[in-house]
Amino acid sequence: MTARAIDEPHRASSQLELLFDLTFVVAVAAVTAEFAHDIAEGRALAGLVPFLQVFFAVWWAWMNFTWFASSYDTDDVPYRLLTMVQMAGVLVIAAGVPAAADHADYRAVAAGYLVMRAALVGQWLRAGAEDPAGRRTALRYALGITVAQAGWLLWLAASAAGAVPSAAQVPCFAGLALLELAVPRWAERAAPTAWHPHHIAERYGLFTIILFGESVLAASNGLGGALEESEIGGPLVVIAVSGLVLLFSLWWLYFLAPAGDALDDRRHLSYLWGYGHYGIFAGLAALGAGLEVAVEQTGHGIQASPLAICYAVALPTALFVLMLWTVHKPLLADPVLRPAVVLCGTAAVLLLPPAAPRTGTVAVVAAIAAVCVLMTGTTLVLIRRGASTGRRADRVRHRSPIGSPREGA
Repeated sequence: MTARAIDEPHRASSQLELLFDLTFVVAVAAVTAEFAHDIAEGRALAGLVPFLQVFFAVWWAWMNFTWFASSYDTDDVPYRLLTMVQMAGVLVIAAGVPAAADHADYRAVAAGYLVMRAALVGQWLRAGAEDPAGRRTALRYALGITVAQAGWLLWLAASAAGAVPSAAQVPCFAGLALLELAVPRWAERAAPTAWHPHHIAERYGLFTIILFGESVLAASNGLGGALEESEIGGPLVVIAVSGLVLLFSLWWLYFLAPAGDALDDRRHLSYLWGYGHYGIFAGLAALGAGLEVAVEQTGHGIQASPLAICYAVALPTALFVLMLWTVHKPLLADPVLRPAVVLCGTAAVLLLPPAAPRTGTVAVVAAIAAVCVLMTGTTLVLIRRGASTGRRADRVRHRSPIGSPREGA
């Protein structure tokens, strides 16, 4: 197990990585379904913290495997077996999501997380033993992950014993999450790992597609629930189509800015880009839950108010767009998303839900989708205009009798 080259040509996701991602489909679906249940029962705020906590465990587990694989994917027997153990841990996390969301029982989630982290520590120890150049970094990773895992287990044990007051639960979780986030920064001070920028960009894109797929599945589940109570009608068709258009617009925006070359040029910004995707990923997962409830409410009444349902769609949409702009702006020399488009679009999205009590959920969701279509269309027009301006400038520069001698000089 030695570090792979950071400029390896045609580097792409392996079949094992794609299989690994399938286990996260199950975990994300479980998290989204529980949050949709909370929204439908009018407990969106109460379910938000468990949703963000469990989603952090899912996201961070995927993150750690992805960046390790980008540097040390040997695809041999020991590597595959340890990856299988990590996949088993993800499935245990997925099985524990209902208990965590409904009863704040994180034992199954913690057990699955422990399985995953133990396997990852084994991978880093192997890298430390077989790659002398990266030994210090690998051993730092192994030590940091072990300490963080011990902190999680200690927190859960103290909580079970009643030693941690309820008011301190969220601060304790936040502190341990910050410890997890600090491990890579501390470990890579010894020597940076050889992650591949285009491989990482592709892996993040694939996980984004998984989350879009989960949102489509959630909306489909809502459609099925609505059809059980009523026949197909105009409002149901409008909100189903609006949800699909909304997701398609956001997908288009995300993949307008390929990040591989930018990560290659600005590797020092990889932490901002990688960590910032938590907001993008969580926003997409929450949007799936909101769309499920929005579609389902057209068929029968639910406890959540139209205002709450519309905010369950608007807030994740705004979060996705804002975080997408935030993570790409420092990375790209010429950002695709313009600040005026982002700020005006997200402001419009957030101002629409208060109209729900008068106009209804269907009209507001359709309007949110229309705003996102407008943002996407405006961005495409600006990109084409910028490309045309650049081509005209190049032609002028090449025709200039003064420019050519200067360029030759």
